[in-house]
Amino acid sequence: GRAHRALMIRLRSAGLRGPAAAVWRPLSRGLFIQTESTPNPQALKFLPGREVLPAGMETGVFLQRGSPREAQRSPLAQRLFKVDGVKAVFMGADFISVTKDGKDYSWQVLKPQVFAEIMDFYADGQPALLDQVEESDTLITDDDDEVVALIKELIETRIRPAVQDDGGEVFYRGFDPQTGVVKVQLAGSCVGCPSSSITLKQGVLGMLSHYVPEVQEIEDVGDDPELLGINEREVQELERHLSK
Repeated sequence: GRAHRALMIRLRSAGLRGPAAAVWRPLSRGLFIQTESTPNPQALKFLPGREVLPAGMETGVFLQRGSPREAQRSPLAQRLFKVDGVKAVFMGADFISVTKDGKDYSWQVLKPQVFAEIMDFYADGQPALLDQVEESDTLITDDDDEVVALIKELIETRIRPAVQDDGGEVFYRGFDPQTGVVKVQLAGSCVGCPSSSITLKQGVLGMLSHYVPEVQEIEDVGDDPELLGINEREVQELERHLSK
């Protein structure tokens, strides 16, 4: 659809972050929340104009309603899950991406409730997370060979910011040198998005395979129950160098 085409243009031009239509709504003294649409019609990006996750945290955090134990880590997520129809929450450095549960719930009804919960959260002065996040998925370790190190670097510096700009996230989950398959996990607005597979193929695979010939395919492991609720990091400018 139109939102997906806008995302792909942003991925290709890297850094040209198109101005999404947004409305600033005063909720309390000094607090405004801006909303931005995402390629996924079931997800909406909320920008409170304040820090969401601490500056020292290098990864985003993805939580789902069906993982109550995980949600206990986040007072903000607990508040948002009180809203009937909120299915998942992704928190970045300065934004919150909320995914609603299908077409039975409209943003016209949900948006004021989400606004109210975010306002109360900041009024209480609580942290978004009660503990520190795990180490980054793209942290290059001594065990990583040259191929894996380059894959991680590309995800971290070129892919992540563009995906996160639309309220989503992509996490590195592994590379199989025998098959050339890079495993990733989508989070935030990317989950359940009709354009997710297209974005993966054309954007992520295109960038990785261009710089790393060993990469042959991308596999989204987001449906793996053992990986649901796991948190980690962010994405940017995909094909700028490809267009040079």
